Amino acid sequence: MFANTTSVGNRGEDIACDFLRKKGFKICERNFQNAQGRKIGEIDIVATKGDQLHFVEVKTRLVSDDNILPESNITPAKLRNLQRIAQIYISANDLWNVNQHFDAISIVLDMRTRRAKINYLPDIFY
Repeated sequence: MFANTTSVGNRGEDIACDFLRKKGFKICERNFQNAQGRKIGEIDIVATKGDQLHFVEVKTRLVSDDNILPESNITPAKLRNLQRIAQIYISANDLWNVNQHFDAISIVLDMRTRRAKINYLPDIFY
């Protein structure tokens, strides 16, 4: 069903967007990257809920015997890049006065049962 890690990641982001919408979030952007200068990284999902801005990192894995959770791939370096690219997004959209949150969504896809286990991790910097 999934040919490579990119397609697994894309499917995970689709699932994460559906999950967030059901929780009352509005999806503003997917895969935001800085347009100028050296590429810093990417924000998987930018969403709002009420007057709150959420930058969401999505990590997806296929179910396996190793029991390594997808969120274990959110490293300190990844968090630093997420903060930097978020500042670019905030600046580009003049959102300095909006409350911001950094969240993560961990997804484990079970190809046998065709189900996804979703773990929403709000405010990952706290």
